[in-house]
Amino acid sequence: MDGADVEWAKEVKGNVYDMVVEGFQLLSRWTARIWEQCAWKFSRPCKDPVSTESHEASFSDYEKVVRYNYSADERKALVELVSYIKGIASLMQKSDTLVADALWETVHAEVQDFVQNTLATMLRTTFRKKKDLSRILSDMRTLSADWMANTSKPDSEMPAFQQGGEESRANFFYPRPVAPTAAQVHCLQYLIYEVVSGGNMRKPGGLFGNTGSDIPVNDLKQLETFFYKLGFFLHILDYSATVAMLTDVGFLWFREFYLESSRVIQFPIECSLPWMLVDHVIESQNAGLLENVLMPFDIYNDAAQQALVVLKQRFLYDEIEAEVDNCFDIFISKFCDAVFTYYKSWAASELLDPSFLFALDIGEKFSVQPMRFSGLLKMTRVKLLGRTINLRSLTTERINKVFRENIEFLFDRFETQDLCAIVELEKLLEILQLAHELLSKDLTLDSFSLMLNEMQENVSLVSYSSRLASQIWTEMQNDFLPNFILCNTTQRFVRSSKVPPAPVPKPSVPHAKPNFYCGTQDLNSAYQSYARLHSAFFGLPHMYSTVRLLGSRSLPWLIRALLDHLSNKITTLEPLITGLQDALPKSIGLLPFDGGVAGCVRIVQDHLNCWQSKSELKIEALRGIKEIGSVLYWMSLLDIVLREVDTSQFMQTAPWLGLTPGVDGQLVQFQDSEDSPIISLFKSIATTSNPSFSNPSSLRVLSRQAEAADLLYKSNINAGSVLEYSLAFTSAALDKYCSKWSVIPKTGFVDITTSKDFYRIYSGLQMEYLEEAVQAQPSRHGMLGDSIAWGGCTIIYLLGQQLHFELFDFSHQVLNVAEVEVAAIASAHKNPHIVQGLEGLLEAMKKGRRMNNHVFSMLKARCPLEDKQACAIRQSGAPLHRIKFDNTVSAFETLPQKGA
Repeated sequence: MDGADVEWAKEVKGNVYDMVVEGFQLLSRWTARIWEQCAWKFSRPCKDPVSTESHEASFSDYEKVVRYNYSADERKALVELVSYIKGIASLMQKSDTLVADALWETVHAEVQDFVQNTLATMLRTTFRKKKDLSRILSDMRTLSADWMANTSKPDSEMPAFQQGGEESRANFFYPRPVAPTAAQVHCLQYLIYEVVSGGNMRKPGGLFGNTGSDIPVNDLKQLETFFYKLGFFLHILDYSATVAMLTDVGFLWFREFYLESSRVIQFPIECSLPWMLVDHVIESQNAGLLENVLMPFDIYNDAAQQALVVLKQRFLYDEIEAEVDNCFDIFISKFCDAVFTYYKSWAASELLDPSFLFALDIGEKFSVQPMRFSGLLKMTRVKLLGRTINLRSLTTERINKVFRENIEFLFDRFETQDLCAIVELEKLLEILQLAHELLSKDLTLDSFSLMLNEMQENVSLVSYSSRLASQIWTEMQNDFLPNFILCNTTQRFVRSSKVPPAPVPKPSVPHAKPNFYCGTQDLNSAYQSYARLHSAFFGLPHMYSTVRLLGSRSLPWLIRALLDHLSNKITTLEPLITGLQDALPKSIGLLPFDGGVAGCVRIVQDHLNCWQSKSELKIEALRGIKEIGSVLYWMSLLDIVLREVDTSQFMQTAPWLGLTPGVDGQLVQFQDSEDSPIISLFKSIATTSNPSFSNPSSLRVLSRQAEAADLLYKSNINAGSVLEYSLAFTSAALDKYCSKWSVIPKTGFVDITTSKDFYRIYSGLQMEYLEEAVQAQPSRHGMLGDSIAWGGCTIIYLLGQQLHFELFDFSHQVLNVAEVEVAAIASAHKNPHIVQGLEGLLEAMKKGRRMNNHVFSMLKARCPLEDKQACAIRQSGAPLHRIKFDNTVSAFETLPQKGA
């Protein structure tokens, strides 16, 4: 390099040296501030400590000076200052090898400039006639001058100094990264001391004072400056040790004096200042402090280093190690809880309805402030007491465990509630799944579906039941079917206020932190308000949640369990119906029109007085029919949901399968080729020869997989109706009781007076509970709801007794008499006082008839009886047995067709 390059390099390296010196000064100043604050706190303990734990009555001295002596702002400032110190120290340690040459060259240049130039000038001027001092200065040059750096300079410059030529010309040398040794530095300091003091240890005015000194002021100032520089060079040369010394804050942990004075073995970790700082960062949820949460652990590293290297006390290190192990375990637990809470709150906030937030004036309280967890979650190497800890791995393991615990808690909580809580369960699981998705961007977590199946005990390939399906079935059997009634108008089941609740043993509600719900208290309140909207009924929203949660794997098991329950109910109903049949009078004729409405009602009551001693049988029969109707209507709701799901899936798969709905509702291919579009696509790709494909056989495998997928999806498209299957199952279960509940008349004519078929029993039961519905006592309708109509009418329809029921039903006959009577009175221009007092009963009968007609129309539409053996009546009144029954045209067949 030429002279300009040398000067430029010297300037750059000098700037590096100045920057390192400034860093040392900052570290020294900050550490000194911590020392000063620590000393101030120890000298001024807290006089009135306030504990959050009520059982603590007395406080130790150490708690007064540490635990209760630092405010939240002071802890925040201390964490920030420790983070500054450790952060800058880490940067300086990492750049050790980068700045070493620059520091050594700068120190080398400083020493050589002083020795070869400054001392040379002094020897020619000030100390020329002072032989003793001149000898010391010459020794200094001999001891530390690097004459090898002058080997490359011109020869014309060499004799200039030797012959005493141009005295003003400075000696030129090339800097080298060869720093002086510590011994050389100490010797230079000693020799400067000898020159200045002359051996006088008590020199007035200090070592470099000019009182009584023969050395000029300028030379004395130069010696003083270089003397202090030499003292600092020792720290520069021992770079790593200096950084460690300046950043040592291990004194914040030591408390041996207070252990002795308090006469205890050790203080709890709540009194340890390093842990107090870590805990403050986690609890404060300060986004600016969060990335510094690991910095206070360096206090333990410094304390352990001092205990082993400086104090050489193994027992101190053991105490530090035990506390660190405990603190880090607690830190991992608290840190994972904070991470889980943040991502859970984030997910809950994202899933809130935007219109709900827009309508609120305080919608901002449901938003989540961003926290910078990403950097911490990516840390794989945390140095702690000489060990390297994989924080990412520990966090992943703990978060996986927390997710499983959260799923377990949600299922435990659902088991303490009724079936209406299924919507809330789905919403909470949806929040948890979104939190898992967000967190999976920073951590490698287990699959959420895998964890969900594990908690549902549904991992085995041959397990078609699940914990959730079993709980739903248990809840339906013990609580839903006995205690809920149907409101057909709203398509909802509601809990009956008239039925005394049967004692259902349930576990107690598990206790959990807010983060196991939605994250924060505000979000919990918002979602609880949403859950309360669906907590008082069971309807289509609950059925959608049930289908989505159970899936296609566990839902068939639940359907089969309900159908088996329905079959058992029919079996249980058989002896009850038989008992009521036996108690009926031998002859029950048609109601006479000349008796009027009141007379007809009295006649019916006389006929049904035979059941007065059979009240328990009546109640049990009504409950059994009501549960059968509840199961069938529950299946109809399920059928509505599954049809929508199947339609949505068909819309997604039909273009790939080449299918389109035909005119008559049948599926047709919209392509002439035999293969569907997805098979044709992969076959064309497999047959195309492209040299860029490294593995052409994989394309042929994909083609075969496309054929398999085509067969699989096509087989699932023509899936049957759940409701139709349930009605067919019910019909098969009724076949064994057809001979008892639907007896063929022996006379060959319609049996009007002596029939005791099921329709007659149900007609009597319906008449009685309609009468009770208008009385002051608890309403039977409030206890049975519309499910009784669905159960009774379904059994009547499937037994082929619909026409018999519509002809001979007591309420139908009474309504016919009432219509004739009202028409006769109206034609005579008289007030219809004859039915006064029976208006409520007649209105209830009309509602019952409308409900029965609605159920029959639905059954005809969904389960036509063309293929069932039924009974019809000729116009002459002669019966026809076991013939095909012509069904009425259903609503689905009368819809306008495309192209008609």
